Amino acid sequence: MARTTHTVTNQTPPLVGYDVFTADRVLTEAVERHTPPGLLDEVRDDLSALGRAAGSAQLQEWGAQANENPPVLRTHDRYGHRTDEVEFHPAWHRLLGKGVSAGLTAAWNRPAGHVRRAAGFLVWTQVEAGNCCPLSMTHAAVPALRADPALAAEWEPRLTSVVYDRELRPAHLKAGAVFGMGMTEKQGGSDVRANTTEARPLAEDGTYELTGHKWFCSAPMSDGFLVLAQAPGGLTCFLVPRVLADGTRNVFLLQRLKDKLGNRSNASAEVEFDGTWARRVGDEGAGVRTIIGMVAATRLDCVLGSAGLMRQAVAQAVHHAAHREAFGGTLMDKPLMRNVLADLALESEAATALGLRLAAAYDDGGEQEAAVLRLAVPAAKYWVTKRCSPVTVEAAECLGGNGYVEESGLPRLVRESPLNSIWEGAGNIQALDVLRALQREPQALNAFLIEVGRVRGADHRLDGAMKNLLAEFADLDGIEGRARRVVERMALVLQGALLVQYAPPEVADAFCASRLGGDWGTAFGTLPPSLDLTSIAERARPTL
Repeated sequence: MARTTHTVTNQTPPLVGYDVFTADRVLTEAVERHTPPGLLDEVRDDLSALGRAAGSAQLQEWGAQANENPPVLRTHDRYGHRTDEVEFHPAWHRLLGKGVSAGLTAAWNRPAGHVRRAAGFLVWTQVEAGNCCPLSMTHAAVPALRADPALAAEWEPRLTSVVYDRELRPAHLKAGAVFGMGMTEKQGGSDVRANTTEARPLAEDGTYELTGHKWFCSAPMSDGFLVLAQAPGGLTCFLVPRVLADGTRNVFLLQRLKDKLGNRSNASAEVEFDGTWARRVGDEGAGVRTIIGMVAATRLDCVLGSAGLMRQAVAQAVHHAAHREAFGGTLMDKPLMRNVLADLALESEAATALGLRLAAAYDDGGEQEAAVLRLAVPAAKYWVTKRCSPVTVEAAECLGGNGYVEESGLPRLVRESPLNSIWEGAGNIQALDVLRALQREPQALNAFLIEVGRVRGADHRLDGAMKNLLAEFADLDGIEGRARRVVERMALVLQGALLVQYAPPEVADAFCASRLGGDWGTAFGTLPPSLDLTSIAERARPTL
């Protein structure tokens, strides 16, 4: 009998064919916590349907196809006429259409809309993060447009629609529309007040002609864009439609697409304006104040996106360790691997709990919750997005050499992981934004202290961290040099407070001991061995 050279054994089955939402205990608990009881069944059913789609083999394949076939710029047709279009793989359009139909741009007009949408966004990121960029900007454009009630009445129904129409035609002929954004320029970067794009008023009130450029314009296939430009009255926000009402293309000259580290299925372009028609949003000179609502919403999406990437990385690592055998047992049974998995799980759970708590603040809509968001969003954006890269890299290491191979999906998560920390204002911008609020908006600090103070006395390590944070707040002289340190501590205290309130005792104990009490090393897998690491790691295991 001929012998075979090898038999395939001890390979982990693919993590596919499951409900990404219901398999995530932390996320389902957060949704239950922040959703009114009368809506809970409806919300769970919707998210479970999205979770089943996200975990299906078909959509996982679409995600891989979209990533492997990045968009292509088509500046001219065969005859030399400018077209300025971006060609995407069909899988990308299918994913974007599914995200729109699932309500990931419809938070503003549904009860508990932000919590259900945040959970859905976290789930959907785990399929392919590239299509989440236009979903995020379309969702986030709504609060900025509300600075002009007439514009909001015209555009908001399109942006919150569950219909995806990919054709470039006048927006008033479409049942749904998607939005992009252009703020940064070559010479300014995050310093948008240094923008040089000029806006010249036209005869019709509120209309302008733009001349200039944008260094980063994401999702350039969109129906409209919010951009900043210098009007006679100062830096101003404008709506730039891709196609004008009469059916002609607006002047929107795509110069090139960025060749990015990750997020490759999504197009990011350099664009020139040369007599481009625009409609003013808000008052002249109030550009930053007008667009800040959009920026805050996209920053929260950076938190949610990073939480989604971390969850998928941890789920893959735990799933692998639960099936892979080595040295006489499964990897998950080995004390050292169990420590690593539990440590990663803590980071993922803390990120999810914080992201959903902030989404719930949007649903509340009250002054107290708005004040909480003022400090908590930039602090969370700073910290959670920075934790994403080390988590995904460590998770890939849990798979060994398999985790370094594209087919595992982990390399795509690793490449995607730095994005949310860089986009929508990198780390220093977030830290400075927190300092600005601390110095100018005392109600924001008061709201933050009330939020974390709810659990005062519940854990001595959390109490000690709060005390140290108060000492930092008491000394604002020269605080800019300490800004990252202060903002990191704010985020950790907020996460600790949430876990002490809502997580199982073993999770809260481990988080407070390591992140707040200092009983931790400088790499994952260095939790105190006296903790209940088995329960923590098992809690992160996807339930199939």
